[in-house]
Amino acid sequence: MSAPYAITAESRFFLEPQQPRQRQYEALRAYFVEGLPSPEAARRFGYTGGSFRVLCHKFRQGALGTFFQDLPRGPQVQAKKDPARPLIIALRKQNLSIYDIQDTLGQQGHPLSLTAIHEVLRAEGFARLPRRRAEERPERPRPTRAAVADVRQVAWAPRRFATALGGLFVFVPWLVRLDLEGLVTAAGFPGTQMIPAAQAVRAALALKLTSTERTSHVMDLVFDEGLALWAGLNATPKTTFLSQYSSRLGPRRLTGLLDGWVQALRGQGVLPGQSFNLDFHSIPYFGADAFVEKHYVSRRSRRQPSVLAFLAQDGDTRVLCYGNADLRKGEEADQVLAFVRFWTRQTGSPPPHLVFDSQCTTYRKLHELNRLGVCFLTLRRRSPALLREVALQPRSAWRTVHLDVPQRLYQTPKVIEQRVTLRDYAGPLRQLLVTDLGHEQPTVLLTNDFQATPPALILRYARRMLIENGLADAVNFLHLDALSSAVALNVSFDVLLTILATGLYRLLARTLRGYERAQPRQLWRRFLHSPGQVRITDTEVVVELPRRAHNPLLIAAGLLEERTPIPWWEGRILRFEIP
Repeated sequence: MSAPYAITAESRFFLEPQQPRQRQYEALRAYFVEGLPSPEAARRFGYTGGSFRVLCHKFRQGALGTFFQDLPRGPQVQAKKDPARPLIIALRKQNLSIYDIQDTLGQQGHPLSLTAIHEVLRAEGFARLPRRRAEERPERPRPTRAAVADVRQVAWAPRRFATALGGLFVFVPWLVRLDLEGLVTAAGFPGTQMIPAAQAVRAALALKLTSTERTSHVMDLVFDEGLALWAGLNATPKTTFLSQYSSRLGPRRLTGLLDGWVQALRGQGVLPGQSFNLDFHSIPYFGADAFVEKHYVSRRSRRQPSVLAFLAQDGDTRVLCYGNADLRKGEEADQVLAFVRFWTRQTGSPPPHLVFDSQCTTYRKLHELNRLGVCFLTLRRRSPALLREVALQPRSAWRTVHLDVPQRLYQTPKVIEQRVTLRDYAGPLRQLLVTDLGHEQPTVLLTNDFQATPPALILRYARRMLIENGLADAVNFLHLDALSSAVALNVSFDVLLTILATGLYRLLARTLRGYERAQPRQLWRRFLHSPGQVRITDTEVVVELPRRAHNPLLIAAGLLEERTPIPWWEGRILRFEIP
């Protein structure tokens, strides 16, 4: 008798069992439940007629036992916990915490996790220990407590000490020249008798200049007397102060310091202000704060919780001169005009030229820029209709131009120049369709500049990529993406510190022959990342730097020959020596 159903790969598990106990079970079930005749059941499951009858007899007599058995849940013997259980109980009776118990178990060859120890104690009915005073805890090596930062405790007695950050003192004359202390005071930054505002800002700025990733990492430097002296304190402020200090800074104070800083840089000639690159940057946030919105993060090619920052960079000197990290969704298109208002407040006239991509603003805002007399260069979004229009252009319409950049791979792009009108923009715009630039799709440039040649416009927009390179350096070296908190206010202070640090590094680069275009990470590695010996006298602070391959460039630039009185050192003169 054939089976009334087809045999599939799944049904073979039941119809052709491989294990003896399962074969007995399936054969008996077919006979007693499905009503299969005894010879057919025996043949299907590989029994002879007599052996199958004996199997049925044993089943009726209960001689086959149970076919199924519950598997135990989890290990019945805990190989690590059980041997250590008596020791854990004995240690807890000595009033030791689970951390103390873990250390003791590790020393005696019973390494256990904190979770395992907690499970044993809970199973034995032990309650949590109350918080203990320091003298009630077991004796063990603990981190040394650093001195409390207090400007009134600075010791000016003659002495000598070593510092791991000797090269950082090269920036001190620039801080005096730019009068950072006066700018901080004018902006109304808060301070205390122990840590005045200028000392607090210098301490936070030092972490940026030395590529310290997070505020909490200042604990690695709290015993460095050189860093404390650089800020004008007896000891470096610790994590708690630096984190809480930034939360006391409102937008008005941050804007005031940014205004003063830009004016100081303009006085040094590093902000000619002829053209600016504008861009957004999303600073990723990996916490669980419901108030942090999602933005597109280009490094990860996805939207995720992040803080959106808008940045402006001088197109000639690559100095970051504006930043705003206090943005919410829907405010992105207004940031270009916000920068125009900022620069107008600084100089009395709007910026002459702006370069940005298609995501920065809208056609309505472009019209407003044109009305203000601001020349702009931007990309046009490549819609399917625009791409079809480019594809249908006859070959005779394209004109080959030459880009006078010898190191450029693609020097002869093809261009079509057009006059176009767009919604929400009154008047014509100049549009350039560009191919053979090394991109898969054509580039479409929009501008209200009708005088510049096509090669000049193409090269100028290519230079906009410099802001992306600058942002990459700010992310990698100045750690712009290392959020100190989910609060946008703290991020605004971090962005402002990044702007100050890039300005100082650019001032340094301008003085070093051959390194005018160097990035901060290169300057730090080759010139500044070195230890030093500091000697304090009644009239001087002498910083001895070790011999390094690039020291002759510092000497040739005159940076080590200056004699600068430092106000926060009670007028002592900074002097460098190289043995």
